[in-house]
Amino acid sequence: MRLSAQKRGELLRRLLVLLLVFFTCLLPVSATEDTKEKMDAAQRKKEEKQTELESAQKDLENTEENLAALRSTRNGYQGEMMVLNEEMQLVADQLAVLETKMELKQIEIDETRENLQAAVERRQQQYESMKTRIRFLYESGGNEYMELLFSARDFAEFLNFADYVEQLSAYDRRMLKEYVEGEAQIREEERLLQEEMDEMLALQENVVEQQERVGGLIDNTAERIRKTTESIEDVEELADAFEEEVAKKQEEVDEAEEEYQAIKAKYEEELRLSKLAAQSEWRDISQIQFEEGDRYLLANLIYCEAGNQPYEGQVAVGAVVMNRVLSSVFPNTVTGVIYQRNQFSPTLNGMLANALAVNKATEACYRAADDAMAGSNPVGSRVFFRTPIPGLEGLRIGDHIFY
Repeated sequence: MRLSAQKRGELLRRLLVLLLVFFTCLLPVSATEDTKEKMDAAQRKKEEKQTELESAQKDLENTEENLAALRSTRNGYQGEMMVLNEEMQLVADQLAVLETKMELKQIEIDETRENLQAAVERRQQQYESMKTRIRFLYESGGNEYMELLFSARDFAEFLNFADYVEQLSAYDRRMLKEYVEGEAQIREEERLLQEEMDEMLALQENVVEQQERVGGLIDNTAERIRKTTESIEDVEELADAFEEEVAKKQEEVDEAEEEYQAIKAKYEEELRLSKLAAQSEWRDISQIQFEEGDRYLLANLIYCEAGNQPYEGQVAVGAVVMNRVLSSVFPNTVTGVIYQRNQFSPTLNGMLANALAVNKATEACYRAADDAMAGSNPVGSRVFFRTPIPGLEGLRIGDHIFY
């Protein structure tokens, strides 16, 4: 049984839809925005990454400045510690010398006390001797001296004996006086030595206080060095983290720059192709042999790209497709143009495949496709379009810029 032409057309249309869905699934997925929009997004991303990098670099710079300040502070503390250690050594040396002097002074005091004791004993002995002689004279009534005097053979010997007795008495008085004066002198020496010892004891107490003070300063400085070192370690960890962050942000900036340059190159290629298409050889619309399903495909693409646009805008989208078909720069079939790699976002995000599966194209979209396929062209030789963005010049129709 032969199928009617209408049924054959319907079967071919369905087959075409299935084939288009199949080939759409095979196409590589990329960004759903067009090239200029992607380039603008890449530019913004690059600027954001650059701002983040500069912020991370500033954080690292501030951290390194803080780290340098902490290290300088620690170096200052360490310098103070060296001075304090030297001062402590001087105080210790001073204390050692003072203790040696005190030991020597104590020896002098001990010797002086021994001398004083000996002088007191000699004075006491002399005093006892005098008392013994006086007691003897008193008990004997002085007869021994009288006998001594009267025993003289002549006057000269008498005078000699008298002089002897007088010298003996004078000797006793002189020796007693010398012993008393010597004892007083030794006591004065002892007093002076004890004063010197007391002064050295006071000086020793002062030196010990200095030693304690310097020791306290050393402990305090050591604690400050410890805390500063801990702070340095914390800031060093922070600096390491910021360095990693800066390195990461630099990688992101480099990646964003590469992405931007790649998209920029693609955009510049689009502009080149647009200019090249305008300057290249174009076929006449009458030379186009449309295939079964071209109308259906184009109408659904117009629906996806400009279904919410005024009719002129829908025709304009169809005209862009037809301009590419007519230009020697692009594929020479409707299917080839629409499914050219990375050209129309609905072919990449599955929107066109969904529309083809249920025929979402409206009557206006079909009329726009018919007009475009018949040669209606409100965009001239332009072969690209997108939503308006700053800096993009072209023909404005509805919500699209054609360039």
